[in-house]
Amino acid sequence: MIEYPSGDDWVALFHEALPLAEAPAWAITPSCGALVTFAGTVRDHATGRDDVQSLEYEAYDEHVVPKLQAVVDEARRRWPMLGRVVAIHRTGLLSLSEVAVIIAATSPSRPEAFEAARFLIDTVKATVPIWKLETWAGGAEWSEGDCEVAATHVDVDHLTSRVPAEQ
Repeated sequence: MIEYPSGDDWVALFHEALPLAEAPAWAITPSCGALVTFAGTVRDHATGRDDVQSLEYEAYDEHVVPKLQAVVDEARRRWPMLGRVVAIHRTGLLSLSEVAVIIAATSPSRPEAFEAARFLIDTVKATVPIWKLETWAGGAEWSEGDCEVAATHVDVDHLTSRVPAEQ
């Protein structure tokens, strides 16, 4: 059974399949006419690597949940008209096509919802300490998060002491 939050932020680390249908449905409210949702899934390749078979995410709830909340708080500071916001990530072993992260932002109008959702996913990927084991046909390798976003893309200095270098 899904435990829905009582406020307007759904920030969590899940150890089982993410609620892909339920999260956007929860985010919809009568005061917001725009809902933008992003779902990151496990793909069969990565930069410079084919034949990715799975990803495994590890994280400490007590570190990740406050970081996710800090990202949501910053989005609310930048776009005060936001309605409900979702920032949830999965841990554990994920097969191809499984959902690893869900971001959703609602607002009265679409420009702010799109901008906030983009900020949320980019900042989560750049700042939240989640480790990823990528397994492919020829081996496996750990890394801290996806970190595909250039640190200069978002102003996150106050969110974390570690911001990944541009790749």
